[in-house]
Amino acid sequence: MSDIYLSVVVPVYNEEESLEALSDRLMPVLENLKKPYEVIYTNDGSKDKSLEILKKLHKKYPHHVRIIDFMGNFGQHMAIMAAFEQSRGAVVINLDADLQNPPEEIPKLLAKVEAGHDVVGSFRIKRSDNPLRHIGSRFANFVRGFITDAKMKDQGCMFRAYTRPIVNQVVQGGESHTFIPVLAWRLAQNPTEVGLRHDAREQGDSKYSLYHLIRVAIDLATSFSLVPIQFFTFFGMIVSSLSFLLVLYMVARRIFIGPEAQGVFTLLTIVIFLISVAIMGIGIIGEYVGRMYQNTSKRHRFIIRDIIEEKKK
Repeated sequence: MSDIYLSVVVPVYNEEESLEALSDRLMPVLENLKKPYEVIYTNDGSKDKSLEILKKLHKKYPHHVRIIDFMGNFGQHMAIMAAFEQSRGAVVINLDADLQNPPEEIPKLLAKVEAGHDVVGSFRIKRSDNPLRHIGSRFANFVRGFITDAKMKDQGCMFRAYTRPIVNQVVQGGESHTFIPVLAWRLAQNPTEVGLRHDAREQGDSKYSLYHLIRVAIDLATSFSLVPIQFFTFFGMIVSSLSFLLVLYMVARRIFIGPEAQGVFTLLTIVIFLISVAIMGIGIIGEYVGRMYQNTSKRHRFIIRDIIEEKKK
């Protein structure tokens, strides 16, 4: 590693409205640290002018700004992972490009790192999001709390600091699907959290819809825990036992009372319910099988088109 103290990692996807404003606020904060730093922007297949703006930022700050340009859209966590692989700092901080996490809060994260913590998470104080994002985030937090042992207040806040050993371990994992905050939290020896300001998004639109937030919760569930499939197995055992008792009852009724036409719709309802349970179970199993297939197929987690940085002399 070089003598760089801090690497700031910024995933970018269609953020042309906020990139220059982000840079105007971020760079003075980093300069005030009086320590060597770098900023790594990962262009995650943006379709707007984000890459063009990033190139301008590199020309303006050639010694500090580096750009990773993906060949397509591989998702926020893979964008962060690629920047982790390229980062050189003793401390790495992830920062979203939308300015909802103020760059001015970076010293609070660094203070916790310098106090001896290897992972510093954050939770948003007085969140400034729309109701749908609140619902999706709460659902994701509920799922995370139910199925993992990572006791975090706000797993959805990506504004976090990691020490170099943690970053190296995260990178070495080589997973196609992962949730970096939970993975790092599990690897940490002395993690902590700090409350940070959360601002309203002033420019552009959120790239996370309610569907994407729920999708993150499902990915988190199937990537880090066997609880969903264990729960379904237990539930299936209970339903099967009750169904068997129902079969015994119907056989006994036919023997001692005789055949009857009543109750047909009740039985039909029960059958439909059992079929729906089976379909849900197949879906859960499919999620796990899909994860195994993607991890064993050894396909690229992401493809880098270009890395734009100052050439070494």
